[in-house]
Order: sequence, then C-alpha cells, then structure tokens
Amino acid sequence: QVQVVESGGGLVQAGGSLRLSCAASGIIFSISAMSWHRQAPGKQRELVAVITTGGTTNVADSVKGRFTVSRDNAKNTVYLQMNSLKPEDTAVYYCQLNVKKSSAGALLAYWGQGIQVTVSS
Repeated sequence: QVQVVESGGGLVQAGGSLRLSCAASGIIFSISAMSWHRQAPGKQRELVAVITTGGTTNVADSVKGRFTVSRDNAKNTVYLQMNSLKPEDTAVYYCQLNVKKSSAGALLAYWGQGIQVTVSS
C-alpha cells in the first residue's frame, strides 16, 4: 500500500508565507507527475501546480509568481512554497501523486488527505 501525508498548513496573515509538504511512503517503484490541488468552500477542486519527473513545472495563473512547486525524488516528497498569500488562497490543499509499485505495474493516482490553509485579511 502507499501512504500520502501532507503537512505545513495553518493560519497565516495576508502577505505571509507557508510551505506545504507531501510525502509518500510504502511500496513505491517510481513516481511520475506530482501535483497540488485546492478546494475552497462552495467551489470545485482546482489544479494549483504540477511538476514532472524531470522537474518541469506549471502553475495556475492565479498563483503565478507567488507559488513554487518542487520535489525531492530521493524522499518521494513534493513541496509547495506559497508566498504573498491572499485571503482568496484559503482552501483545503491536496497533493496527488502518480505512482508505480513495480516496473511493470500500472500508474496509479494517490491523493493526500488534504490540509487546511487559511489566510486572514
């Protein structure tokens, strides 16, 4: 089985910073794309940032220039550095990992449990 655990959320004032971490453990052969998503109350879940195995990144226009995604392949961990936070960034943040458990195995999507980020004005 694969476990995905997020950490680093909390309450911060507008203009502040937070760093989210998402670590995978268990039976893992490789992890391809890793991504962060968020869901605000009453809204659909949206993609915030994605990073490929090779380190290519893409972030949503709403967070461009403020959020940075990175990964540590040796630790099976993906990070989301969030700077200049705004109240509209308030949401539950989820990481999603595409995992292979063996070289011949299928690519499976795993989600973290979600972590709350609240930005006060």
